[in-house]
Amino acid sequence: MDRMLVVVFDSEGKAYEGKKALSQLENEGSIVVYEYAVIGKSPDGTISLKQGDDRGPLGTLVGTSLGSLIGLLGGPVGLAIGATAGFVAGSAADLDNVRVGADFIDDVKQELAPNKFAVVAEIQEDWTTPVDSRMEAIGGKVYRRALSEVKQTVDDEETAAMKADLAQLKAERAKAHADRKAKLQEKINHLDSRIQAWQEKAKERRQAAERQAKAKVEILKAKAAVVKAKAKAKLA
Repeated sequence: MDRMLVVVFDSEGKAYEGKKALSQLENEGSIVVYEYAVIGKSPDGTISLKQGDDRGPLGTLVGTSLGSLIGLLGGPVGLAIGATAGFVAGSAADLDNVRVGADFIDDVKQELAPNKFAVVAEIQEDWTTPVDSRMEAIGGKVYRRALSEVKQTVDDEETAAMKADLAQLKAERAKAHADRKAKLQEKINHLDSRIQAWQEKAKERRQAAERQAKAKVEILKAKAAVVKAKAKAKLA
């Protein structure tokens, strides 16, 4: 199952230990790490990106679920650019891209107090014990949430609801007196614009999700090839 993982630590050093533990778990075959970042919260509440993996098929963190989560964790004070080149803030803080509930984000923000650090990662895991036991052993508090796959259904339902309202307005305009037609037409135009904008945003979300899905497949293929090569090397 694909999940968003956040592990909060009391020090930067422990956060790097947490990142190392993720790599070890992946090497052991317990999990797959699609992308990760080490972040910290400064005394003024600003989130800094300390270390990140933006070299793989997923590319820059911006626009991915992980990048969006990091942006949202910065809250109203925003996000400071960290050490990883290529990370840009801006539109990263988009709840629609995170694919986890707002309650998850709120829980993490509450735990990630100033002067604390965290490892955030998008991973694939079949069971939670390997990550939990390893992180708890080094003082990490684990938060995880399965990535939602139902956004398309929500988009379709919202579009259908707005189109139903639009149809009703048009039916009312057809029967209205002249003095009401102009006002109804204004509402029709406004709602039609909202529908077009919503559909365009939904299209962009679908395309982004498709790109991420393809990138994940490539990551899994590359990791499988490495495992196969290591196995051959042992037999040689």
